[in-house]
Amino acid sequence: MLRLRVLAVIIGASGGIIGCGDNLGPCDGVVGTCIPVPSDASANDAQRALLEATPGSTVAFSAGTYHFKTGLSLDVPDVRIIGAGMERTVLSFAGQTDGAQGLLVTSDGFTLEDLAVEDTRGDGVKIEGAERVVLRRTRVAWTGEPNATNGAYGLYPVQCKDVLIEDSFVRGASDAGIYVGQSENVVVRRNRAEDNVAGIEIENCIKADVYENTATSNTGGLLVFNLPGLQISNGSDTRVYRNQIFDNNTLNFAPPGNIVGVVPAGTGMVVLASHRAEVFDNDIHDHRTTNLGVISYLTLQIPISDPSYDPFPTALYFHDNRFSGVSSNPSGDLGAVILLSLAEINASGGGVPDFVWDGVVDPSRLVGGEYAAQDKLCFQRNGDGDFISLNVPPGDAQLPVTDLAPLDCAHNALPPVTLGSLGRAAR
Repeated sequence: MLRLRVLAVIIGASGGIIGCGDNLGPCDGVVGTCIPVPSDASANDAQRALLEATPGSTVAFSAGTYHFKTGLSLDVPDVRIIGAGMERTVLSFAGQTDGAQGLLVTSDGFTLEDLAVEDTRGDGVKIEGAERVVLRRTRVAWTGEPNATNGAYGLYPVQCKDVLIEDSFVRGASDAGIYVGQSENVVVRRNRAEDNVAGIEIENCIKADVYENTATSNTGGLLVFNLPGLQISNGSDTRVYRNQIFDNNTLNFAPPGNIVGVVPAGTGMVVLASHRAEVFDNDIHDHRTTNLGVISYLTLQIPISDPSYDPFPTALYFHDNRFSGVSSNPSGDLGAVILLSLAEINASGGGVPDFVWDGVVDPSRLVGGEYAAQDKLCFQRNGDGDFISLNVPPGDAQLPVTDLAPLDCAHNALPPVTLGSLGRAAR
């Protein structure tokens, strides 16, 4: 039956390719070749539609809930998958028995719009090694309480180029709701992430713009990480701006061994070993541990075997942000260090500062005891946001400091990311 419907869509009276007819429902308004997946289609029918897709075609799911026991996959370039809306078309993987993802895509020119993926055994939607990726109005959710058995990542492009994620929603991931890793030219905008361990994570990426997102009720709201041993060793040139990051105080439910397991509950934003990042015009507030943390990978005390990896954060510029509402009861190992540091300098009465830096620097970069201008960490015009450098290197006898004067510097503004092969610039 599905094959007959496909033929009805793509072959006209003259033998040419035509658009979908009005009687086919999910293909209404779609230009070009369209493969409908009706609401009564089986899981096999849905996978067959992806197998029969041709470059330039659209696979259109009707409104309704589809049930899958195995993951779906797509390896055909320039295919668009659409639904009737991210609350109306639901691909449910509750009880999934096979496959590491709900949907795995390994082809260029992929677009996903207007549907939901729920309760996958592993990652929700993974796109690997692709160029020209668009994820738009897509919802990925684990519908129960936050749990370590939930999949690690919701929307998960990795080793990709020219990535756009917009107007989407992710809930319940045991690692990161929206995760973009080892990718180049990335825009993440107008999304909402809640009840994940990490709401949004940009990891080992080159050129990323993250803006107008909302991250709330996660363990950590927004993370910009560089980790060793990955295809791109040292991500850089990330802009984070006009985001709402608040009330990320959910207990960390990452499985043992996950690197995000070190993020303490009540963390607004963390920058780990990143380079050339600009963070501005964000609202970051009401976090139990810290609104903003900057740390070196060395502080994690995990061995590094990647000789090309730079574990020290450099050239970070935080300006014109609005901070408020940090408690006096931070959590986790970091919270314990913060409290000890505040007590050491008799500064515990005012609560935890908005901005916490571990104070670890690269000795090889020091000139006269400080970084050269191009490598400095700069913090300007952030209202009444306050600061502490923990000075945590082992054997370092320096006391923690709260003086912001050494951070009163600036870097040149980073340029906007241009998604060249998508034919659009992020504005």
